[in-house]
Amino acid sequence: MKTRSMDLLYREYKNDVFRYLYSMCRNSHIAEDLMQETFCRALMHLHEAEGKRAKAWLLRVAHNAYIDLLRKESRSSTYENEFFHRYPSEDTPEKSVLGEENRRELYAQLSLLQPNQQHAVLLYDVHGFSYQESADLMGISLSHFKIVLYRARQKLRRSRETA
Repeated sequence: MKTRSMDLLYREYKNDVFRYLYSMCRNSHIAEDLMQETFCRALMHLHEAEGKRAKAWLLRVAHNAYIDLLRKESRSSTYENEFFHRYPSEDTPEKSVLGEENRRELYAQLSLLQPNQQHAVLLYDVHGFSYQESADLMGISLSHFKIVLYRARQKLRRSRETA
């Protein structure tokens, strides 16, 4: 039963998990590695998911895998910014240019925010989670999430007004 449940979870949520991880690390190869790590961890702790919303639980596991990687990389003496470098896209040149411009603008704006504010904006505004789901994924209360998101949006508005 455990293997069958995991197979269903994988088929249903693999794309969501990948998009979520990619939005944080902006590197398809690292996002794929983290996605694999996420589902390995999920398999090991599938019993903990009982009674929880599967997608929210998986994204929380993915977030923890991403944070663990950041911690590991920050301790490494050979850490370079390659974690945030992107590999070339396989899209058409037109899609690639337009998509790249939009992504650059989005990530330039997000880079002005603190990590928890970035995470809040990505969860709610980019991935479309509800306030409660986003708060649960971040491990904070609903009211605290709303404050973090409000402050992030204020900061983004101010940066656009001065630009």
